Amino acid sequence: MPARHVSRVRALYRRLLLLHRVLPPDLKALGDQYVKDEFRRHKTVGSEEAQRFLQEWEVYAAVLWQQANENRQNSTGKACFGTTLPEEKLNDFRDEQIGQLQELMQEATKPNRQFSITESRKPKL
Repeated sequence: MPARHVSRVRALYRRLLLLHRVLPPDLKALGDQYVKDEFRRHKTVGSEEAQRFLQEWEVYAAVLWQQANENRQNSTGKACFGTTLPEEKLNDFRDEQIGQLQELMQEATKPNRQFSITESRKPKL
């Protein structure tokens, strides 16, 4: 990404990983890996694409922050995350992006996700 975006990118990257802490452990692991992969994949894009990339991730961060707050106030205890992808946005995707989206959807909805979460245990003294 262009140098002028570097501090904005770092701040957004950290913010996303912090926001993922509110997700259930398996979705946090999936989300963290996806963010890391996407930011790595877009390291060398041009200025215009970098701007679009950052805008979309900032929208995601805002939605996740709002949903986290709503879930905290929800007395039922059932957390709800995610949003519907409008068809007009889907039509703007390249074939490669559609493939990535399908892979992400399959991973997020399958019963046995590839990420196994284990709690770290302190050694007994």
